Amino acid sequence: MASGAEKFKNIITNSFKYRVFTLQRLPMAWLAGLKVASLDEKSASVTIRYGYLTQNPFRSLYFACLAMAAELSTGVLAMMHVFEAKPSISMLVVGMKAEFTKKAVGKITFVCTDGDAIAQAIAESKATGEGRTVTILSKGTDEAGDTVAEFWFTWSFKAKKA
Repeated sequence: MASGAEKFKNIITNSFKYRVFTLQRLPMAWLAGLKVASLDEKSASVTIRYGYLTQNPFRSLYFACLAMAAELSTGVLAMMHVFEAKPSISMLVVGMKAEFTKKAVGKITFVCTDGDAIAQAIAESKATGEGRTVTILSKGTDEAGDTVAEFWFTWSFKAKKA
């Protein structure tokens, strides 16, 4: 792993630094209590719990909170790959699709295992100087291991001119 990726991983996996990061950069994630459970080059997992701030009127997790956790599982993986990159890389969500399969209550874990696809899109953008898009999956499961939702995020990556 590159030094930039290691630095980013150290920020995200350190409890205090992560809280400061989310409070400064992602205040809604901080407020909703999103936690990065794991992070490496290939995958990331993010958890969210059902609670007062994350509920809907149907006594389950509000879909927007689920989307936020799913997006963070893809975004933190992408951010790790672009952190301190030379040249710098811009990144942006340009599309999203979701399917909900079960009522989300308790602790939900979203996992994205598409780190290689992200790295490839970034490498292609660096090599060509053109933007690249990649659609990646984040799958949310409950504490019993049942799938509650799947989100597909289309990310755009573009290497900035040096």
